[in-house]
Amino acid sequence: MKKFWIALVVIIVLSLAGTGIFYYLRFFGPNVTDKQEYLYIKTGSNLDDVFKSITSQGIVKDTTSFIQAAQSMKFVKVKPGKYRLKSGMSNRNFINMLKSGNQEPVTLSFHNIRLKDQFAGFVSKKIEADSVSILRLLDSAKFAKQHGFTADNIYTVFIPNSYQIYWNTSAEKFFARMYANYQKFWTPERKQKAEALKLIPQEVSVLASIVDAEALHDDEMPTIAGLYLNRLNKGMKLQSDPTVIFAVNDFTIKRVLNRDLITNSPYNTYMYKGLPPGPIMMPSVAAIDAVLNHKQTDYLYMCAKADFSGNHAFATNEAEHRINAKAFQQALNDRNIKR
Repeated sequence: MKKFWIALVVIIVLSLAGTGIFYYLRFFGPNVTDKQEYLYIKTGSNLDDVFKSITSQGIVKDTTSFIQAAQSMKFVKVKPGKYRLKSGMSNRNFINMLKSGNQEPVTLSFHNIRLKDQFAGFVSKKIEADSVSILRLLDSAKFAKQHGFTADNIYTVFIPNSYQIYWNTSAEKFFARMYANYQKFWTPERKQKAEALKLIPQEVSVLASIVDAEALHDDEMPTIAGLYLNRLNKGMKLQSDPTVIFAVNDFTIKRVLNRDLITNSPYNTYMYKGLPPGPIMMPSVAAIDAVLNHKQTDYLYMCAKADFSGNHAFATNEAEHRINAKAFQQALNDRNIKR
């Protein structure tokens, strides 16, 4: 009889131990594989969607134990996002991460992206919002007006920098983040400098985009900016080749021809006076500040130097400019650059 009770106790102890090990492994044992670096949970997903993604992508070794653990831990509310997976992560840690919404932010760095649609495509590869939804927002005259922009100049809201942002960001939330940064960038000091130029911030950025397109070297930006401001103040056409290239929409052009100069577009500053309605590229911070802190000269003309250094030959009068232009045209001919 004594042996019976001993055997019974042993069976109970082993059973409890087995149960304990089972529950330990279900919650604390390693279960996440190394097959995926991230789990992406889209906005609007439910638990079934999450379970299907985890199963189809082979994210856990034992799907059953994961689902059981999720039920025991009352994982019922799905939080969209980009979640970093660590090989060997336990169900408990994995589920706690999903429950808390402890996702990893995305680093979004951009500068000098030429066109609005190119920018939308670039951003859509980094966050959940697609390029169509971003462009639809930026092309909306009503939406632009609500924030003090037009559909043409709203692209100036994006200040080149590196940003930390969550993957599950909508087009509206992305714009709100960029607009908040834009407002911080345009400090009272910058606004005062713009006002002294009789320009609003959007116009400063439009001019900066032209300066940026013209300048290969940043140290020339203040001089180029000063030259264009001189022309604006005198009521002269800006006559900027990069604006013509933008109007023609052919960014492979290395030599602007006479036929390009008659392209009928508000962006063609050989045809129309004043600033174009929007930027011709995303202006850099250096270019914006170059306009605000431009170098005061009497220059009204400039031409790329014939040595192809990327620098410019500046002139105060048309006669001097023609000499510089002729030298550059000859240099293009010598290199057989016809277009």
